[in-house]
Amino acid sequence: MPFLQTTFYNNPVGRWLAAAAVVLFTWVFLQVFTRIAIRRLRKIAERTQGRLDDLLVELLHKTRFLFVFVISAYAGSQLLTLPTTATKILHVGFVLAMLAQAGYWGNGLVAFWLARTVRRRFGGDASAATSLAALGFIAKLVIWAVVLLIALDNMGVNITTLVAGLGITGLAVALGVQSVFKDAFASLSIIVDKPFVIGDFIAVGDLSGTVERVGLKTTRVRSLSGEQIVFANGDLLDSRLRNYKAMTERRIAFSFGLEYGTPTAEVEGVPALVKAEIEKVPGVRFDRCHLKSFADSALSFEVVYFVLTADYLEHVNAQHAINLGILRALEARGVRLAYPTRTLYVRSATSPDGAPSE
Repeated sequence: MPFLQTTFYNNPVGRWLAAAAVVLFTWVFLQVFTRIAIRRLRKIAERTQGRLDDLLVELLHKTRFLFVFVISAYAGSQLLTLPTTATKILHVGFVLAMLAQAGYWGNGLVAFWLARTVRRRFGGDASAATSLAALGFIAKLVIWAVVLLIALDNMGVNITTLVAGLGITGLAVALGVQSVFKDAFASLSIIVDKPFVIGDFIAVGDLSGTVERVGLKTTRVRSLSGEQIVFANGDLLDSRLRNYKAMTERRIAFSFGLEYGTPTAEVEGVPALVKAEIEKVPGVRFDRCHLKSFADSALSFEVVYFVLTADYLEHVNAQHAINLGILRALEARGVRLAYPTRTLYVRSATSPDGAPSE
């Protein structure tokens, strides 16, 4: 047909129509393929426990209309003979669309990991979700920064000077807020490594209390006396931390002394007496009782036993019952506990003739 041979911008009309058909076909194909893939992958994801199918569904949802359109337009343009400038513009547009879509997919990957980590590892803990969300924002910011730099490079911008300037600026900013970054990454370490979780009773130096919240910069602890103690996350991990909630049992060691002059037979019977009293208390395991030393004013015994729980109240209740039991048993046998005493012997000096000396 003569009309199809008519030249328009150095290309026959027939070729323009063919290019339009390729654009339309490519656009429809990608749209239909994406929807079918999402539908089928979602069905597979509902039947399986794997993470890959869930991730693919999430990423396909992040596929943008503009990306599909640019891909279709670029495919159609391959049938046309275009000026160098137009070809370059189409190529740059195609690359920019690919980079933008890669950024969206990167965002989707970060969001998928954050949601799954909070749900499976932290049970929906609000503090963990907040900290991970902040770190996720930093990760997304890095992704888009990389996308922007690559885009500028493809547009012909010399990014070497820009990167150097950003590096110096970033170094200055990092030095200014290094404590913030330190605490932020310490927060991530606490969330992932779990040296403690909310509800644990911890001690740091001479401070102790129950963990109430783990934030991006600080951790809040409620002390036994009621006040809230705020620790910087970085300082917290740099310290020697004791987590009492992680205990499986408590080891208790204490000493008591008997008076000198206590009959040897009674002293020999003390370990059996102490063992019997300890074994009367449920949830306690006797370890040992020995005559440890001859102290200044007592026969000193050392006792060790274990409370088979980390609960502090059960520990002090067991300790109370054991101490009272030992005290009653010793009183029943007439054995007295020692207390610090000192005996002073005074001898009067006399002169050879029997008269007291001065």
